[in-house]
Amino acid sequence: MTDRVQDDENGQVLRYIAEQGDDLSKPRHIDFTVIMPDEDSAMTFSAHFANAGYRVKVDETRADPELPWDIVVVKHMLPTHDGITDFENELDAVAAPLGGRNDGWGCFQQ
Repeated sequence: MTDRVQDDENGQVLRYIAEQGDDLSKPRHIDFTVIMPDEDSAMTFSAHFANAGYRVKVDETRADPELPWDIVVVKHMLPTHDGITDFENELDAVAAPLGGRNDGWGCFQQ
């Protein structure tokens, strides 16, 4: 890993996937999930990132009854601690005022 890997959730996940043989030096699509309280906030959030050029998918999954709308924002990047954490902070800056929050990220092994 090319940057600091901290002992937080992102660091733990990155260490785990590296231990499973994933080549973290290869960029890939990473799916970042954000959950929202209602359709209007989901659409406002998704439009922001779609207009910025990201692939975005919106679904009403009801996995969390309080935040039933899932938005997946796909970013092509290296899976680094700094990069993932920075993008999560960017997502949160838009989601929080709309009543939403980050709900994790994932990617396929390379």
